[in-house]
Amino acid sequence: MTSQRRPQHPKRNLLWRPLLAMLGLVAALLLGVSVGRALEDGPSPGGTQTSIRTLKPQPLPPAASTVTVTVTTTSG
Repeated sequence: MTSQRRPQHPKRNLLWRPLLAMLGLVAALLLGVSVGRALEDGPSPGGTQTSIRTLKPQPLPPAASTVTVTVTTTSG
């Protein structure tokens, strides 16, 4: 009984490995860029939040005493 062997193509094996490695590196680069852009576009934690309120003035209590100040000027 004779077994036939298929001839191996070393040239074909040599081309696929670097090609697959390069494809993997490009995929990793694109994934890293997309994650970086997503993190950059997201809201920053602890940011400033502005709220605006309108306050109504409270009535003042009546004055207990009044003071009158008189100013005189001398022209000379």
